[in-house]
Amino acid sequence: MPPRQRRRGPELEAALLDAAWDELVEAGFAKLTMESVASRAGTGIAVLYRRWANKDQLVLAALEHYRSSHPVDVPDTGTLRGDLLAALTGMGEARAAFFAVAAAAAFSGLLAGTGLTPAQARDRILGDQALSRVRTIYQRAHDRGEIDLGRIPPAVLAMPFDLVRHDLLMDLEPLKPARIRSIIDELFLPLTQGTRRRGA
Repeated sequence: MPPRQRRRGPELEAALLDAAWDELVEAGFAKLTMESVASRAGTGIAVLYRRWANKDQLVLAALEHYRSSHPVDVPDTGTLRGDLLAALTGMGEARAAFFAVAAAAAFSGLLAGTGLTPAQARDRILGDQALSRVRTIYQRAHDRGEIDLGRIPPAVLAMPFDLVRHDLLMDLEPLKPARIRSIIDELFLPLTQGTRRRGA
């Protein structure tokens, strides 16, 4: 067990969530306990219970913390296609391990313990950070005149990223380059043709 350290506030909470993530990766959801996380973090178990009522809530918080503290870069290649290629490739490479751990936790009892549906768990873990990063890519393309955001349904804009998340969840490994190109060139871009911003 690591020696106990005097940590407070955000520093302490980050250390606890990092310990929970490491325990989740190494031991798995079924074997993770509040005691094992406290031991890994070098603190007392009461410190955990003051913040999270049970291991389900702790694990959800640890997944949120890991995702937010390991952001995927937002590319700026100068074209929508280039940005999407870079973004989806980076997302696949950076998030494969995360989705594997999250899926294992969900199927090992996290969903049953929290009472959340898969969609609710997804929204809780991903939050709105991913959505804001997607908006940045599309807003740049709109400003360059490549697309007209007012004429593209939200479901179409979300589709490339939803498909990557689906593949990550199903395969638990980064997407092949050909699959990413197919999502962009055969599915997404054809649906946005004819939506160039007027006057650009």
